[in-house]
Amino acid sequence: MSDGHRLLIGLDVDGTLIRLDETISEAVRTQVLRMQQLGHEVTLATGRSWETAAPILEHFGLTPEYVVCANGALVMQRDTAEPSGYRREWVETFDPSQVLHTIRGHLPRGSYMVEDATGFRRYTEGMTDWELSNAEQVDFDELAGFPASRVVVVAPELDTEEFLDIVRGMGLNKVSYSIGWTSWLDIAPMGVNKGTALARVREELGIPGQDVLVAGDGRNDLEMFEWAVAGGGRAIAMGQAPDELKAVASEVTGTVDDDGLAKVLATL
Repeated sequence: MSDGHRLLIGLDVDGTLIRLDETISEAVRTQVLRMQQLGHEVTLATGRSWETAAPILEHFGLTPEYVVCANGALVMQRDTAEPSGYRREWVETFDPSQVLHTIRGHLPRGSYMVEDATGFRRYTEGMTDWELSNAEQVDFDELAGFPASRVVVVAPELDTEEFLDIVRGMGLNKVSYSIGWTSWLDIAPMGVNKGTALARVREELGIPGQDVLVAGDGRNDLEMFEWAVAGGGRAIAMGQAPDELKAVASEVTGTVDDDGLAKVLATL
């Protein structure tokens, strides 16, 4: 990473920028804001929807040009003419019908949610832990009626390892997918992930690959880490990250509860 240049800093949210109980460390807030004040492009690269990512920007006082949401299927661009201050600039969608029926054959007791290109969500019974203000509950057969930017499946009755085994045996070859810390599956269009979205952002901003720093703690950060490292940038795994993420990281910091992100940013 070159010295004295504007950096693109892409940060995962849950487990990286904020604690898993959604509290925010003052040390992390201070360092993140310092990076922005120094002129670096500090943005989110999150699996969250825009509706749940926007409050995080506000809490930290961040005003990036672009924000990566929905694991890369949605990129927001700053637009002061919009009530939220951002508009949907790039949205990737796919036909969810085949993947929904494939997954249901393996997880008949799972709960499902489909987010369309506008951010509207349709979900089945059991999606109680998700933000559902712009949403409606529907029968399973109604989920496939619209192009999807993401599909989310939860199966809380399964432990993580059992869930991982089932998902890896599904043969999901026509979509991109990531597996959460608990038993939930996030599906995006084929070839779409946090890394592909940040690559587009980096190109638009004209920031060299060696001036990229990303940080994360989940399996949905794998492609983002691989992309950053391949371009000569840094990929920081949080201390509580799974081994497969640490294996592709350029370095490992402390856990989110130990303010691991703040410790890295303080060195910049």
